[in-house]
Amino acid sequence: MGVYAVKTTASQEQTVASMIANREADEIHAVLAPDALTSYVMVEADDHAIIERVMDEIPHARSLVPGESGISEVEHFLSPKPDVEGIAEGDIVELIAGPFKGEKAQVQRIDESKDQVTVELYEATVPIPVTVRGDQIRVLDSEER
Repeated sequence: MGVYAVKTTASQEQTVASMIANREADEIHAVLAPDALTSYVMVEADDHAIIERVMDEIPHARSLVPGESGISEVEHFLSPKPDVEGIAEGDIVELIAGPFKGEKAQVQRIDESKDQVTVELYEATVPIPVTVRGDQIRVLDSEER
Protein backbone atom coordinates (compact mmCIF):
# COMPACT_ATOMS: atom_id res chain seq x y z
CA MET A 1 0.00 0.00 0.00
CA GLY A 2 1.30 3.43 -0.90
CA VAL A 3 0.42 7.03 -1.68
CA TYR A 4 0.23 7.97 -5.36
CA ALA A 5 0.01 11.38 -7.05
CA VAL A 6 -2.59 11.91 -9.76
CA LYS A 7 -2.04 14.88 -12.11
CA THR A 8 -5.24 16.81 -12.76
CA THR A 9 -6.47 19.74 -14.80
CA ALA A 10 -5.80 23.01 -12.96
CA SER A 11 -8.57 24.01 -10.53
CA GLN A 12 -10.22 20.58 -10.80
CA GLU A 13 -8.44 18.95 -7.84
CA GLN A 14 -11.52 18.88 -5.57
CA THR A 15 -13.71 17.48 -8.36
CA VAL A 16 -11.27 14.70 -9.18
CA ALA A 17 -10.74 13.90 -5.49
CA SER A 18 -14.46 13.57 -4.82
CA MET A 19 -14.98 11.43 -7.93
CA ILE A 20 -12.19 9.07 -6.89
CA ALA A 21 -13.51 8.94 -3.32
CA ASN A 22 -17.04 8.12 -4.53
CA ARG A 23 -15.85 5.04 -6.44
CA GLU A 24 -16.77 1.77 -4.75
CA ALA A 25 -13.20 0.48 -4.81
CA ASP A 26 -12.05 -1.29 -1.64
CA GLU A 27 -8.43 -0.95 -2.78
CA ILE A 28 -8.59 2.87 -2.49
CA HIS A 29 -8.26 3.93 1.15
CA ALA A 30 -7.97 7.73 1.16
CA VAL A 31 -7.96 10.75 -1.18
CA LEU A 32 -6.38 14.13 -0.41
CA ALA A 33 -6.53 17.37 -2.43
CA PRO A 34 -4.58 19.95 -0.39
CA ASP A 35 -4.94 23.63 -1.35
CA ALA A 36 -1.16 24.03 -1.31
CA LEU A 37 -0.73 21.41 -4.05
CA THR A 38 -1.98 22.73 -7.40
CA SER A 39 -3.01 20.25 -10.13
CA TYR A 40 -2.38 17.14 -8.01
CA VAL A 41 -4.47 14.78 -5.89
CA MET A 42 -2.88 12.30 -3.49
CA VAL A 43 -4.45 8.84 -3.36
CA GLU A 44 -3.69 6.08 -0.86
CA ALA A 45 -4.27 2.71 -2.50
CA ASP A 46 -3.09 -0.90 -2.53
CA ASP A 47 -1.32 -0.43 -5.89
CA HIS A 48 -1.16 1.89 -8.89
CA ALA A 49 -3.18 -0.43 -11.16
CA ILE A 50 -6.46 0.30 -9.36
CA ILE A 51 -5.86 4.05 -9.63
CA GLU A 52 -5.16 3.76 -13.37
CA ARG A 53 -8.43 1.82 -13.84
CA VAL A 54 -10.43 4.42 -11.91
CA MET A 55 -8.72 7.33 -13.70
CA ASP A 56 -9.99 6.11 -17.08
CA GLU A 57 -13.54 6.94 -15.99
CA ILE A 58 -12.79 10.36 -14.45
CA PRO A 59 -12.64 13.54 -16.51
CA HIS A 60 -9.85 15.99 -15.55
CA ALA A 61 -7.64 13.17 -14.19
CA ARG A 62 -4.68 13.46 -16.56
CA SER A 63 -2.00 10.98 -15.52
CA LEU A 64 -0.49 9.03 -12.68
CA VAL A 65 2.90 10.30 -11.55
CA PRO A 66 5.39 7.40 -11.69
CA GLY A 67 6.49 6.03 -8.34
CA GLU A 68 4.95 5.85 -4.93
CA SER A 69 5.24 8.03 -1.83
CA GLY A 70 5.02 7.19 1.82
CA ILE A 71 2.67 8.76 4.31
CA SER A 72 5.60 10.74 5.76
CA GLU A 73 5.79 12.77 2.54
CA VAL A 74 2.17 13.95 2.74
CA GLU A 75 1.54 14.20 6.49
CA HIS A 76 2.41 17.92 6.56
CA PHE A 77 -0.76 18.48 4.48
CA LEU A 78 -2.87 16.68 7.10
CA SER A 79 -2.51 19.10 10.03
CA PRO A 80 -3.97 22.58 9.49
CA LYS A 81 -1.72 25.50 10.24
CA PRO A 82 -3.17 28.20 12.51
CA ASP A 83 -4.55 31.37 10.90
CA VAL A 84 -2.34 33.52 13.15
CA GLU A 85 0.87 31.92 11.84
CA GLY A 86 3.06 34.56 10.19
CA ILE A 87 1.47 37.43 12.11
CA ALA A 88 3.62 39.31 14.62
CA GLU A 89 2.94 42.00 17.21
CA GLY A 90 3.33 45.44 15.65
CA ASP A 91 2.20 44.30 12.17
CA ILE A 92 -0.15 46.58 10.27
CA VAL A 93 -3.24 44.64 9.21
CA GLU A 94 -6.53 45.20 7.44
CA LEU A 95 -9.71 43.72 8.85
CA ILE A 96 -11.38 41.73 6.05
CA ALA A 97 -14.53 40.62 7.90
CA GLY A 98 -16.80 41.65 10.73
CA PRO A 99 -18.14 45.07 11.75
CA PHE A 100 -14.77 46.81 11.22
CA LYS A 101 -14.23 45.41 7.69
CA GLY A 102 -11.90 47.63 5.67
CA GLU A 103 -10.33 49.29 8.73
CA LYS A 104 -6.57 49.31 9.25
CA ALA A 105 -5.17 48.32 12.62
CA GLN A 106 -1.97 47.43 14.44
CA VAL A 107 -1.52 44.02 16.09
CA GLN A 108 -1.18 44.34 19.87
CA ARG A 109 -1.44 40.74 21.07
CA ILE A 110 -1.65 37.24 19.54
CA ASP A 111 -3.38 34.28 21.19
CA GLU A 112 -2.26 31.22 19.23
CA SER A 113 -4.23 28.77 21.38
CA LYS A 114 -7.52 30.47 20.45
CA ASP A 115 -6.34 31.53 16.96
CA GLN A 116 -7.23 35.15 17.82
CA VAL A 117 -5.50 38.50 17.41
CA THR A 118 -6.10 41.68 19.43
CA VAL A 119 -5.66 44.78 17.27
CA GLU A 120 -5.94 48.51 17.85
CA LEU A 121 -7.81 50.47 15.18
CA TYR A 122 -5.81 53.25 13.50
CA GLU A 123 -8.56 55.71 12.67
CA ALA A 124 -10.25 55.60 16.10
CA THR A 125 -9.97 58.79 18.17
CA VAL A 126 -9.77 56.67 21.33
CA PRO A 127 -7.58 53.56 21.05
CA ILE A 128 -9.94 50.59 21.28
CA PRO A 129 -8.53 47.06 21.42
CA VAL A 130 -10.59 44.69 19.26
CA THR A 131 -10.16 40.91 19.34
CA VAL A 132 -10.79 39.10 16.03
CA ARG A 133 -10.21 35.63 14.63
CA GLY A 134 -6.98 35.11 12.70
CA ASP A 135 -8.82 34.50 9.42
CA GLN A 136 -10.51 37.94 9.63
CA ILE A 137 -7.32 39.93 9.04
CA ARG A 138 -4.80 40.37 6.27
CA VAL A 139 -1.24 41.53 6.94
CA LEU A 140 -0.40 44.73 5.04
CA ASP A 141 2.99 45.59 6.52
CA SER A 142 5.17 43.49 8.78
CA GLU A 143 7.96 44.85 10.97
CA GLU A 144 9.96 41.64 10.43
CA ARG A 145 10.38 42.36 6.70
